[in-house]
Amino acid sequence: MFAKHNSPVLRGLWAAFALSYAVAAQALPDIQSWKTEKGAKVLFVAAHELPIVDVRIVFDAGSARDGERAGVAGLTSALLDQGAAGMDADAIAGGFEQRGAQLGTGSERDMAWVSLRSLSDEKLLQPSLDLFGKVLARPDFPQADFEREQQRTLTGLEYQKQQPDSIVENAFYHDVYGEHPYAGNPSGTEDSVAALSVKDLKTFYRQYYVARNATVVIVGDVTRKQAEAIAGQLVDALPEGEKAPPLPKVPALNKARTQFIEYPSTQSNVLMGEPGVRRGDPDYFPLYVGNHVLGGSGLVSRISEEIREKRGLSYSAYSYFIPMKREGPYTLGFQTRNDKRDEALAVLRDTVKKFVKEGPTDKELASSKNNIIGGFPLAVSSNSKITEYLAMIGFYDLPLDYLSTFTDNIKAVTAEQIRDAFRRRVDVDDMVTVIVGRKQPADRGS
Repeated sequence: MFAKHNSPVLRGLWAAFALSYAVAAQALPDIQSWKTEKGAKVLFVAAHELPIVDVRIVFDAGSARDGERAGVAGLTSALLDQGAAGMDADAIAGGFEQRGAQLGTGSERDMAWVSLRSLSDEKLLQPSLDLFGKVLARPDFPQADFEREQQRTLTGLEYQKQQPDSIVENAFYHDVYGEHPYAGNPSGTEDSVAALSVKDLKTFYRQYYVARNATVVIVGDVTRKQAEAIAGQLVDALPEGEKAPPLPKVPALNKARTQFIEYPSTQSNVLMGEPGVRRGDPDYFPLYVGNHVLGGSGLVSRISEEIREKRGLSYSAYSYFIPMKREGPYTLGFQTRNDKRDEALAVLRDTVKKFVKEGPTDKELASSKNNIIGGFPLAVSSNSKITEYLAMIGFYDLPLDYLSTFTDNIKAVTAEQIRDAFRRRVDVDDMVTVIVGRKQPADRGS
């Protein structure tokens, strides 16, 4: 998903084996879990249908851990493969390429990760793991590469200021989360990024890229014994360290707030929302299924029906939850002509209020359940998708039977549970609304 190096050898093998794997992938994976000597959590699924091994190591080292150095988490992640154990970026990339392997790095608000995809042939896998281990445990953070990546980030931040979708999203997170660590742009600010140094990255790396702060995921053509050896080789080369402390609680919104940001366009971008759910939240499944009816099922959702189909106010109108360690945002949004945004916003608010009051119809609930359950096999239809699910399960401490019980949990949701959860958790009258667009004459008081 975030791989930086994509081998033609590996692409060819995936194409050759795709058909044979499609049938085998329908079975839900058997997840095994243990801890390494230094305290890293490991999740493993044996998958022998393809001669491929996926390894993903996830750290509680996302931008929520930036503190006063906004942007440091993203830059630390980006620099890992730019130099390690005395090798430069070209040598690292070439080392993976010649073995048909892929390296990936990435970071978000909650987490950062380093990933490897390799052929399971021992002559290719072990050298790939050795190189991966150097990137993971012995990054050099070269000054020249830091300055280049720092400048790239600054250029990206300048670009975001010209993009209405970035403007509205950054303002939305800021208004929903206030002083909470989720509020900031994961890329940082121009001032904070310009002030960063290699020393800051090394300090961040030493604190958060440690064994007790790591979750290891291994999926593929290896045995349990081999997986134990792989996990031990990789994370036990790191310092034991300490697990990152819990993030502060997300304060609830107690009154509505609207922010209008002037932008010279014919369209307005509108986001509305509030803190939603965390991973493992007891209300997750009722809220998830209910939102599928309300705004998460594309063109057949209520929000799309009311705003797009009935009134033609927007091509796309939607809502979704982003569960995180703490309550991630519940986001509702659309784009529309500047002169239609007030009407579209009123329709959105009325639609949500009606749903909170009445909940779904029996037909809507049945349709949404069938849609979610019918699409679930595709969500676990490849090693890479299983790897991402396992990373989520391990990082957020979800039960190991999360995948095997997923469809049962969906089936068990009732209309009354949805009404109850939405009435307690969703309040349009307390939501933040951010609008990016051109003011109309009425907005200027004329």
